[in-house]
This record gives sequence, structure tokens and C-alpha cells, in this order.
Amino acid sequence: MPELDTGLDALTSEAAAPAAAAGASTAAGAQAQAPRDITQLKVEKTCSRGLAGWLGQHRLSLAITSYQTGRIYLVGSDQQGRVSFFERIFERAMGVVGNAQRIYLGGLYQLWRFENVLRSNEVIHGQFDKCYVPRNAQTIGDLDIHELGIRSNGKVVFVNTKYSCLAELSQTHSFKAIWKPKFISKLAPEDRCHLNGLAMVDGEPKYVTAVCKSDSVDGWRERRRDGGVVIDVQTDEIVCEGLSMPHSPRWHNGKLWLLNAGTGQLGWVDFENKAFVPHAFVPGFARGLSIIGNVAAVGLSKPRNQRFEGLQLDDELKQRDAEPWCGVQIISLVNGDVLNWIRFDGDMGEIFDIAFLPNVKHPMMIGLRTAEIRDLITFESDLPVEAPVA
Repeated sequence: MPELDTGLDALTSEAAAPAAAAGASTAAGAQAQAPRDITQLKVEKTCSRGLAGWLGQHRLSLAITSYQTGRIYLVGSDQQGRVSFFERIFERAMGVVGNAQRIYLGGLYQLWRFENVLRSNEVIHGQFDKCYVPRNAQTIGDLDIHELGIRSNGKVVFVNTKYSCLAELSQTHSFKAIWKPKFISKLAPEDRCHLNGLAMVDGEPKYVTAVCKSDSVDGWRERRRDGGVVIDVQTDEIVCEGLSMPHSPRWHNGKLWLLNAGTGQLGWVDFENKAFVPHAFVPGFARGLSIIGNVAAVGLSKPRNQRFEGLQLDDELKQRDAEPWCGVQIISLVNGDVLNWIRFDGDMGEIFDIAFLPNVKHPMMIGLRTAEIRDLITFESDLPVEAPVA
């Protein structure tokens, strides 16, 4: 029999973000803060001069999510050689994975699947070479879903942070738990260790990151400075420890890369010594990582609600006389240099996840409250092109 969680959360429309999603909290007896209308947030975007040319030359685009603002951005290059930002609102946009044909996106209480409906060399609106349409939204409840992966059998696996486990979709229930750390004694909606990142290897979940090994409700908050671990899902072994809020492990060219967010560093795991080897410093709370070839796209966030205070990142920023960023930096895996960058200002201060989209130059996405979601109809058929006249 499946276990039931009787804690009910009110569901909200896409247009109205709950206070929790906006980072607001209410002390007992205090007046609740009104939720922000995320459709009215203003975000300013700037980027390096070479970004458009680099994306166009390599025929690449980026998918970038921000749960704070409920945004997913598809960043590519247009026919005039300019950077293109295509924005859609999906409340609490979190983990994202994708390619030229399909994108999966985790949201507040749903997991979305988008399909590209354009054929090769086809464009829409005279410019977009990919058009991602929402085809499925499976309701899973507010699991604080974090990173996603696609198994070799096509199934989606996701980090269920609220229940401290890896999970798959269920036809009937909110989720099917497929793995939990050995130190987690039971599945409970308590976010005990803040399991957050997932690395896939050969189409299977292989490594995860957690802020600590706590088996107590919300226990990770007191272990942010040096309690972080990387766990091998297939052996249950802790392969790296002593980390500070690790995020976004990624297996690439025989190395396990990850972000040691509490120190502001991109680096890799030395398995022999179970240690993190820094490769490059980034000026912000590092979260969200995608790697292609010899470059990595790293997401950066500004501190919020005193959550990140007391971490080594604060000292590193002071030593470098630097202010924290919200944005993305494209970093060389050869020498650690920043090759290109995107910066977000205004009402947006946090990035969650990033995915390179290879062979995608100028993408768009259909939103939920546009005429296009009603009028853009495509179909496939086994019928003859023209029926014979009776």
C-alpha cells in the first residue's frame, strides 16, 4: 500500500506565486506577506559582446530556470546575430533537461514535458527554428522537486528533496521512490539532508549531492559550511565529503564535475582522496551546471534571507572586492577562464538550473495563456494524403 502524506497545500494558478515561492516567510502571530504577482516582475538582461557569435557558431542555445521569479528563459541567437531571450512563466521553475526535440521542466507541483513540433529546416514566425509545446504536465504535488535526469529507457528520474530520495513518475500516485541515502531512515516530508543534485552516467542515475548526512527534519541548515557529500547511488558509498552546499554534479569526459556553492567554486571530484578539487571561482552562489565539449555553463545567484551568510563565499567575495552576481558564466574547462556571460538584474536574483540545447539556434516556447496554445495544432496521420472520391 502506498503511504499517504496528509499535509495539504493550497494550489495556486500560474499567475499567483505563493509566499513560500517568493521567499517570504511568516512568523507565528505576524501578519502574512501578500504574495507577489510574478507576471509583473521586471528583469533586466545583459550579456557579453561575444555571446551571440559564440552561440551561433556552435549552434547552441541555453535553457535557464529561476524558481524565484517563475521563469524559464530560452537563450539563443537570431538571424541578425543578436542574443535572443525567449521567456515563459512556469511557477517555481526548477530542474530542466533537454535537447533539440524535448525539454522536461520541474515546477511547483507539476513535471512538464515540452516537444518541438518543427521539422528540420522549418521555422515559425519567420525566425524560430524550434518551437517547444507543453504536451504533458503530470501533477505530483509540492515535492520541492530539484534536478532531473532521463534514463536510457526514457523515464524521467528526479530529486525529490522534500522526501530525501530519488523518484520516478507514477501512473497513480505522486511519485515512486527508487532510491534514498542509507543514512535516511524513512521517507518523510522533512527535507532532512537537502538532497539536490543528480548526475546521470550511461543513462542511469549515478551520483547525487546532499548538503549533509542529517536524518532529522530540516537538519541540513546547520551543516551548510562543511557537511556536504557526494553519494554513489549504485553503491551507496560517499565518494566526496567536507563540501559546502554542493550542487549540480555532472559526469563529463571521465570526470565528475560539481559546484561547491558555499565556496563559489566549480571543480571536480578526486575519488581516491574523496576530495573536491577547485577549478574556477565564480562570484555568486553556484547552482545549475551544464557541460558541452570543453566548456561549462554555471548558474550564479545572489544571497537571500541570510540563508547563505557564514559561508566561505562571503570571505572570497570580500577578498576579491567583488559583488555577487545573478546570471550565467560560460567557463573553460581547460584553464578556468570566463569566455562569455549573461547577467540578470532587477527583480531576479537567483538561478536554479541550466541546460545546453545542442543543434538549437533560435528557440521559442508556447506559454499557457497565449492564443498560440489554442491555435497551434499539429498532427500526424497514417491516412492517405488525399482520400479517394466515392
